[in-house]
Amino acid sequence: MGAPENRKYTKTHEWISIEGDIATFGLTDHAQSELGDITYLELPEVGDPVKAGDAFGVVESVKAASDVYSPIDGEVVEVNSTAVDGPDVINNSPYDDAWLVKVRMADPSQLDSLMDTSAYDEFESNQ
Repeated sequence: MGAPENRKYTKTHEWISIEGDIATFGLTDHAQSELGDITYLELPEVGDPVKAGDAFGVVESVKAASDVYSPIDGEVVEVNSTAVDGPDVINNSPYDDAWLVKVRMADPSQLDSLMDTSAYDEFESNQ
């Protein structure tokens, strides 16, 4: 599955989409594929701050547990409770139904340091 064009990506395989001053975070298809069947998801609460490069959640699978990292600074404004209740949605729909959190961006210029789709596809193919 190719990475969608309308997003930015991190080297730790998170995606971010932007609508106004709200950024939506999720895990890439590559991340869910490497993890295997996802069984547990822990996310922050609304109002919690997130900081670029810091872990904001944990995803567990039959293979491993892994931190989920924030691409940018901001404040959590919404959490995908459907994904928390049924984390296998990440395996089935990583770019659509399995968004993790929505964050009000503190510094939109941080987006400039993230990869676009072609850069991420190249990065992913070298993993």
